[in-house]
Formats: sequence, C-alpha cells, structure tokens
Amino acid sequence: MTTVTIRTEYITLGQFLKLADCIQSGGQAKSFLQENSIQVNGLDENRRGRKLYEGDKVTVEGCGEFTVGRE
Repeated sequence: MTTVTIRTEYITLGQFLKLADCIQSGGQAKSFLQENSIQVNGLDENRRGRKLYEGDKVTVEGCGEFTVGRE
C-alpha cells in the first residue's frame, strides 16, 4: 500500500487521482471515475469531489491501493 501525502486537511478524489499518478490531468477525473472501479474505505465511490482525509484508504482498479497521509 502506497501512502499519498497531503499538506491540507483534505483532498478531493479528483485531485488525489492526479497526485497518485492514476491520471495525467484533473480533466480526466470524470471519465476515469466512470470507467474504473474505485473504493474509499471499502465503499464504492464515483464522486470526484469526495473529500479524503488522513487515514482514508483508497483502492483504484488498475492503479493500486493507497492510504492518505499528512505532513
């Protein structure tokens, strides 16, 4: 499991996907979420605005498993 470190209180799922190198740009988030299975803390998620906080676990089909960490 890879840790993605953020400096703010939370990060949106769309921003997270870019930071985790699952997508190249934020504009790809909407279509990526429609085409791929993503789970946040074990629950299916498809909202790019979903807020992720320190300790959240994200599983992205074809990209890997991640946890959100904070500096």
